[in-house]
Amino acid sequence: MADPRFFTNAGPFTLAQLAEISGAALAEGCDQGAVFVDVAPLEQAGADNVSFLDNRKYVAAFQASKAGLCVVAPEMAEKAPAGMALLLSPDPYRAYAHIAQAFYPNPAPEPWVAPTAWVDPTASVGEGCRIEPGAVIGPKAQVGARCRIGANVVVGQGVVLGDDCTIGANATVSHALVGNRVNIYPGARIGQDGFGFAMGPQGHLKVPQLGRVVIGNNVEIGANTTIDRGAGPDTVIGDGSMIDNLVQIGHNVQLGRGCVIVAQVGISGSTRMGDFVAAGGQAGITGHLKIGSGARIAAQAGVMRDIAPGETVGGAPAVPMADWLRQSAILGKMARKKS
Repeated sequence: MADPRFFTNAGPFTLAQLAEISGAALAEGCDQGAVFVDVAPLEQAGADNVSFLDNRKYVAAFQASKAGLCVVAPEMAEKAPAGMALLLSPDPYRAYAHIAQAFYPNPAPEPWVAPTAWVDPTASVGEGCRIEPGAVIGPKAQVGARCRIGANVVVGQGVVLGDDCTIGANATVSHALVGNRVNIYPGARIGQDGFGFAMGPQGHLKVPQLGRVVIGNNVEIGANTTIDRGAGPDTVIGDGSMIDNLVQIGHNVQLGRGCVIVAQVGISGSTRMGDFVAAGGQAGITGHLKIGSGARIAAQAGVMRDIAPGETVGGAPAVPMADWLRQSAILGKMARKKS
């Protein structure tokens, strides 16, 4: 179902192959030799397509779907339409993600250095890289194997990129050590000066920002996101973290492993997040805080205090979720009385 002008399908796959790829269990009575050619949404899928159900809001669409194969939780199997093959998984979305990656794997770049790109003679570029027109690789930069460097990208002096990285068009990376399999989307700005000044009535005096940005493996950084380098300590992005578009991360911030930072979040300087913290869209987090592992911050929350591990907060100023919901209900009643 994906547009072949933009995406290359690696199928078809048999049901048995898809079960192995996804780690899901075959429902009873399925033909393991049945062949499927693509993935598709429930409403659009046909007899040779694979789809999934992960949200109960879409049960009606599931029951009406013409998909030949669907990945579902075991408790939803009885709601499947007649004739639909099923793969059963406690985490259908993750199982489907494995299947979708099999159909549409990330292809290796076609090695090429555009004539209009500039690679400094002191820089090193690994085997199999593709460097698009207008890109600049600065002095003593190191680019790992099989990297994609998009049009008009600037990789600054001394920057280190690991293997299999993608830097999207017009992004800039400076003062940074980047791990393997990192995807930096177009327009991102990594490693620019942190926002550090000695303020005073005689004028604001810039404090040199002498740290770096250190990015782990398997990280995604969204379009037009900015990550400032540290003032002395490094700014650190942990392995497997997923950062959406239009996020601002200040100097000296440290994210643990697997953090999820949604669009338009701002994290002020020197705040530390543990592993697997999730921050919803437009949340604002002040500086010098400690956010414990597994904490969850609701969209548009204003965080001005430390958050304990596993705690869920919302509102501005952010409070435990139960308190925020109670406050919201009271304010809603007051507004209805006034109207």
